[in-house]
Amino acid sequence: MSNTNPIGLFDSGIGGTSIWKEIHSLLPFENTIYLADSKNAPYGIKSKEEIIDLSIKNTELLLNKNSKLIVVACNTATTNAIKELRLKYKVPFIGIEPAIKPAANKTNTHTIGILATKGTLNSELFHKNVENFSDVKIIEQVGHGLVQLIENGDIESTEMTLLLKSYIEPMLEQNIDYLVLGCSHYPYLIPQLRKIIPTNVKIIDSGEAVAKQTQHILNQYKLTNSSNEQSYQHFYTNSDSKVLKTILKNDSTVFEKNF
Repeated sequence: MSNTNPIGLFDSGIGGTSIWKEIHSLLPFENTIYLADSKNAPYGIKSKEEIIDLSIKNTELLLNKNSKLIVVACNTATTNAIKELRLKYKVPFIGIEPAIKPAANKTNTHTIGILATKGTLNSELFHKNVENFSDVKIIEQVGHGLVQLIENGDIESTEMTLLLKSYIEPMLEQNIDYLVLGCSHYPYLIPQLRKIIPTNVKIIDSGEAVAKQTQHILNQYKLTNSSNEQSYQHFYTNSDSKVLKTILKNDSTVFEKNF
């Protein structure tokens, strides 16, 4: 496998671009291919079997485009399908999980909140992670409707504000000092969340940690791109590309393709 081959990423839509931005910032010379499976968003309300099937489909598409490493840029797909993907394929996989550990280790109130999809919060992998922090109160909240609004470009809508308040205010009443964002779509809500959450409550997402892990795995497998050529960033969506293009701000090439 050539080290100039691209890094492949997939998500149930545009949310995983928050992960891509961190990876591209840390590794600007790496070529990337991103699949936005917006047609099937959100994954969080689907069964484990459906999530595995969609993850296999996305992986096959990325492998057909010669991806040297695959980032599952979706919490729901990671927690439900990455074990099966690693058993089925030889390519290295990097997953994304809610950053519970840093929040649990740093909390002063011994109470943290996590906003995530139903699929993530119900997963076996998530429950195993939570069991490691029995001395911390973890308030779980399903972000019903958030992914759909983000996919529609309604991030700053009144409906979004009302939904976020209904999810976050009960957590604040229970004295959380960390809010963990357990979905790759949710970092795009940080400006909205800042209007609701007091400054003493910190927001954590997984993007930077995933980028550093990607760098580590590339080095470990000797797959780092040593070419001096300008890198390419290709994005594929099976839905309207308008919102994706707005979020990317002309950083890359966007293709609409049915997959």
